Amino acid sequence: MIKKNKWAWVWVPTLYYAQGLPYALVVTLSVIMYKQLGISNSDIGLYTSFLYLPWVLKPLWSPFVDIFSTKRKWLTGMQLLGSLAALIIGFTLPTNQFFITSLACFWVMAFASATNDIATDGYYMIGLTEEKQSFFVGMRSICYKLASITGQGLLIILAGFLESKLDDNAKVWSYTMICAGSLMLLMTIANFFATPKFESSNAIVLEKPKKFLDVFTSFFKKPGIGIALSFILFFRLGESQLLKIASPFLLDSPDVGGLDFSTSEVGTIYGTIGVIFLTIGGVLGGILISKQGLKKWMLPMLIALNAPNALYAILALTGTTNIFAVTGTVIVEQFGYGFGISGFMVYLIYVAEGNSKTSHYAIATGFMALGMMLPGLISGFIQEYLGYTGFFIWVVLASLPAFFILKYIKYPANFGKSNQK
Repeated sequence: MIKKNKWAWVWVPTLYYAQGLPYALVVTLSVIMYKQLGISNSDIGLYTSFLYLPWVLKPLWSPFVDIFSTKRKWLTGMQLLGSLAALIIGFTLPTNQFFITSLACFWVMAFASATNDIATDGYYMIGLTEEKQSFFVGMRSICYKLASITGQGLLIILAGFLESKLDDNAKVWSYTMICAGSLMLLMTIANFFATPKFESSNAIVLEKPKKFLDVFTSFFKKPGIGIALSFILFFRLGESQLLKIASPFLLDSPDVGGLDFSTSEVGTIYGTIGVIFLTIGGVLGGILISKQGLKKWMLPMLIALNAPNALYAILALTGTTNIFAVTGTVIVEQFGYGFGISGFMVYLIYVAEGNSKTSHYAIATGFMALGMMLPGLISGFIQEYLGYTGFFIWVVLASLPAFFILKYIKYPANFGKSNQK
């Protein structure tokens, strides 16, 4: 008999590192790789944007993960598929058909990664008690972020090093992708041995839906689901737009309202200092919820997520390039993001409670992705129309609907609170 929480300190970090790495490869590294391989910006924008669709549409096939086989088999299988796709990209980049072949493999990797998200999040909810789910929210965020740093930081640094040694960019990115695929394969093997077989245990009751449509109908029949989905869609309305424009604002020249920081300076501020404080915020948020419950911290976390937006408006209004002011803004923003998103993720777990929680969590995160994607699509147009100062003021205003909706959402005050003294 396997009890919940077994080996959690081993498999939570490895699972969420394996979840974040392929996402970083598909969404970020692919853009830089294609640029260095001579693909036009129009083609890069068109084809790599479509690679994001599997994460938006994953609720459509999430019931299959609930109905067929176990979460453990799904997640290890999808991680293996993603690893093989990355290795195939690496081995085929030196060929004449590299663009079509690599795009096809990136599509496979994106589908495998989105499906792995469903299975991993479902396994997380099955394998941990409610209080431990809250406690480990910070840890899973850290490991996901470390994977992002690997995919869009360390591997790109490796490619830059190889460029200084080799004259052939095809070989440079071939070796880089082979390294990425090998790392993903190692994580797959680690997860195969680290993850307990919770779903075969008599200690854990699993209820699977009988029909495909039952998953969706049961989700949308949940009490208060309409207001819950409204909250999910509006929770990050301001932050989702800030996310797209913050870096261009720091990089742009003063004549268009930017602060004219170099790429390396922006990378240092966000990629080192920012990550540290995001991590601290995420861990602190998970601990506080596990100690005192979600109700006590939801409003402070919503404030923490959105209040830093006003600091960007001040930077844009004053035009200051003081390194301490800019770094301080990023620190507060990243800490607030990590702290605030902890409450949001615990709320999504609550929305998914009940039968078919794996599929219901996937549906909830699908709405979360929609709430990020749609505002992000228009954020650039809004910024160009309003300018940076006007844009950041708009972002502050865009955060207000979530505060209004918060008054109407229902959830247990002690949800996520540890029962241990």
